[in-house]
Amino acid sequence: MKQSQAKKVLFVGQQPETVDFSDPALPPGFDAAKIHAGIAVGMQQMADRGWHADLCLVRPDESATEALERQLATTSYDCVVIGGGIRIPPKSLLLFERLLNAVHRAAPNAAIALNTSPPDTADAAARWLKVD
Repeated sequence: MKQSQAKKVLFVGQQPETVDFSDPALPPGFDAAKIHAGIAVGMQQMADRGWHADLCLVRPDESATEALERQLATTSYDCVVIGGGIRIPPKSLLLFERLLNAVHRAAPNAAIALNTSPPDTADAAARWLKVD
């Protein structure tokens, strides 16, 4: 049986310490520690599936696109998952658009997936990865 190469997934999220937890668009009760714990779960779930997963945490400012583009230049990813913390709050729309366009330019062959929270990151990626 031929072994397939491990899928490569990039998980993009906002640095938890920079999240405005008073934003009513975010689920109540979130804090930086809970987000870090959820990220760890999501990263472990991807490792458990045999995937190579990297994490790119960005600040909610102009530096986010540059940070993502630098990360995308390091590896050819099969899928890029953009976290709900970037996608859900209406005030993050411009950041979300910038990151989507950065992925489109820098990794045109990568699928783009969207999670609802860090623990469902592996499931979001699995929707778009063709796994043998």
